[in-house]
This record gives sequence, structure tokens and C-alpha cells, in this order.
Amino acid sequence: MDLHDDWPRIRGHFRGLTACSIATVDADGSPRVTPIGSLFLRGDCTGFFLERFTCAMPTNLDRDPRLCVMGLRTGTWTWLCALARGSFREYPAMRLFGVAGPRREARPEELARFARKVRLATPLRGHRALWRGFSHVRDLTFERAEGVNLGTMTAGLGPR
Repeated sequence: MDLHDDWPRIRGHFRGLTACSIATVDADGSPRVTPIGSLFLRGDCTGFFLERFTCAMPTNLDRDPRLCVMGLRTGTWTWLCALARGSFREYPAMRLFGVAGPRREARPEELARFARKVRLATPLRGHRALWRGFSHVRDLTFERAEGVNLGTMTAGLGPR
């Protein structure tokens, strides 16, 4: 998968996800995976996420900015159709490899973008507990992408 040529397809994949996982490296070299529901990809192979509720990730990224983002489509319909066909039409999961920038204040347009993403939950009790008070983001620059190989189910989708 070519990061630049396939970027519109990659953005479409991640746009449809509720959350993704971001892997970083702890000080002792062990991996740490953190769920993130606030990842946004821009048109230029970069993105950002709102940083809140993360424990070890800020320390890990300040020490070693490398990361891997994985987005998995978990929709029942997607999987049932693929199982019935015997193959996926698009990768059900993709990985993005890159680096994170320093933590910074979120810009109003970034906060507005997130507010639009979670607007349907505004009247619900958990909305305030989970999604108010975001103030910081990290910019991400991606260097490569790959579709996740699921054997013959993804065989016709090209290089991984």
C-alpha cells in the first residue's frame, strides 16, 4: 500500500471508525496499546488526536515519538458480507506508522471537528464525562501504511 497514492482510501477507512488503537513503546521496550476515539486524518498524510485519559502514552511519546495506529472495522455487516463472499473488498484493518509531535493546545477548529463527531451523544449523561474538557492534541506525521493481511480473505487487495 502506497501511503500517498492510497491516502484517500486510508482516510475513508479511518473516518468510518468509532475508535482506533495507538501503539507506543514503554521505557523498558515493551509495547503499550491505547484506544483513541479522537483520531482525525488530514489530506496530507498527517493527522492529530485529542490527548486526554491517556496515562503512559504522553510519557512514551515524549521519549520516543514513534507510533503505530491500527483501525479495525468491526461492523457485523462488513464481516458477514465478506464471509459470505469469501473475501474482503477493502482491508478490514489498516496500520499507519509514523511519529507524534509534541503536545500542544488544540485549535478551535480541531475541537469543533471533534464536537461534530460526538454531537449525537450530546443529550446523554456520559457525553459530559467523556467528551468535555479536551484541550490538547498531538500532531501525527505518517511514513507508511499497510493493510492487515487475513490470508485468502485479503489476497486480492494488493501488497501489504
